[in-house]
Amino acid sequence: MVGATQEYFHEASILSPDGSIKFLRVPVVQELVRHGVQNVPKVFLRPPLDTLNTAITCVPENFPSVSVATLRGKDVEERNNELQKLAAGLEEFGMVLVSDHGIPLSGVKEVIKGFFKLSFEEKKKNVGTYASLDNMGYGRNFVTKTHDKPLDWIDRLTMKISPKESTHALNVWPRKPADFKEVIEKYAEEAKKLSDEILQGLAEALSEEKDVFVKYFDPKTREINVRINYYPPCPKPKSKMGLSPHSDSSTFTILMQFDTSGGLQVMHKDKKVWLSVPWPSDALLLSAGDVLEIMTNGKVKSCWHRAVTQADLERYSLALFFNPPLSMEIEPIKSDGSSDYEYKKVVVGDYLQHYYTVSQTSPKVAMKFAMV
Repeated sequence: MVGATQEYFHEASILSPDGSIKFLRVPVVQELVRHGVQNVPKVFLRPPLDTLNTAITCVPENFPSVSVATLRGKDVEERNNELQKLAAGLEEFGMVLVSDHGIPLSGVKEVIKGFFKLSFEEKKKNVGTYASLDNMGYGRNFVTKTHDKPLDWIDRLTMKISPKESTHALNVWPRKPADFKEVIEKYAEEAKKLSDEILQGLAEALSEEKDVFVKYFDPKTREINVRINYYPPCPKPKSKMGLSPHSDSSTFTILMQFDTSGGLQVMHKDKKVWLSVPWPSDALLLSAGDVLEIMTNGKVKSCWHRAVTQADLERYSLALFFNPPLSMEIEPIKSDGSSDYEYKKVVVGDYLQHYYTVSQTSPKVAMKFAMV
């Protein structure tokens, strides 16, 4: 059956060093697993120093977790304590678990799994595939200056939630399951309310005006992208990566995962070790992105994170990326009341355009664009 997989590929666009766009055919990892392929294509293989063979990993004993119910409560002392946990967790790890959020997750899980249970042919019929730099649809994207980097062991589905007019003429929303779009949009609407609460809470925790961050997020023109990641079981997982190390270009990301945990890892800012993020099944994860680092003048750092593969387990995750309108100019706050700025004013769209033209390496080279 190995030969049968040759017809299963995604079309990916590559931005070459000379600025031209090249198109590649990339094997579909879900189909490789479905057809029992043992000899995984070399494009997915990584050298030992780039995988888990030499990486130090551990599980933190007290990973930060914030209760939304407490943040919404009337007890002033409890609420203040929770706000400080939010700020401290973001400052140390760049991410915090979010519990007691009250957002139903079961319907989201059902439509996502329903889509990925479809055959490859049905997926192709029902949703568009990556064929340009718009980074939307079913497939995978590699907008980078180099194309010799090993590929990630992942299948993706990406849509834009807001502004609503953005995808009216684009075939990027699956038509199967029939309620897919409705369910995901309803979940995103609840997550949007949560995102505004988090932004206001973080501002309070940093002793800033309550609207210092949320004022940039116009209800109608704010950017919200959704990316659904599917990580199928992976033969010899130590030689492959689910998602390469990176920071998100967003203000922040709200992430849910299901079926299994243990795949997400974050680099601790001081200890320089990879930490496996513990994740209760009913919790969401709030992850700081580059734009939030700019807004907070470096008080909160965007987290450097990655996803690892697992031999016998599949994992799903849904990420919502929140940003101000692309035309919005953001201004960093003054850290600790000082008059100095580590970051400068930037237009969100300008930063995102820069982000996607540089290779993601550690330390975060894209951030230099916004530094004084």
